Amino acid sequence: MELLKLREAAQILNISYPTLKQWIYRKKVRSIKTPGGHHRIARAEIDRLTKTRQAKSGLESISGRNKLMGIIVDLKSDGLLTQVTLDVGGQFVTSIITRQSSEELGLRKGMPAFALIKATEVMIATGKK
Repeated sequence: MELLKLREAAQILNISYPTLKQWIYRKKVRSIKTPGGHHRIARAEIDRLTKTRQAKSGLESISGRNKLMGIIVDLKSDGLLTQVTLDVGGQFVTSIITRQSSEELGLRKGMPAFALIKATEVMIATGKK
């Protein structure tokens, strides 16, 4: 069984090292602890997390840089629409898609998914005046 260090695994998953650590602590990613207390990720776990991306979406070939990998934490369907909420490193991204798309993608709580952001403008705001 091939075991990867967290930095290697984070790079493959296209996420930050701190995000991967949080996923481990929240049990979203299975890890193995070495006798020294260091986490390692099995290659099979990486394959499990990336399987949906490769098999269903081909996201490796998308030109956009604004893709955020997360875990689906909530799905609410009503009529023709489904509200999908992703946990992206402790922050939540919500999208409204068609129910048919949700069903075709096989979306379910706990599965990894990407939020693709397409915008011509990005605004920044703070609480300071």
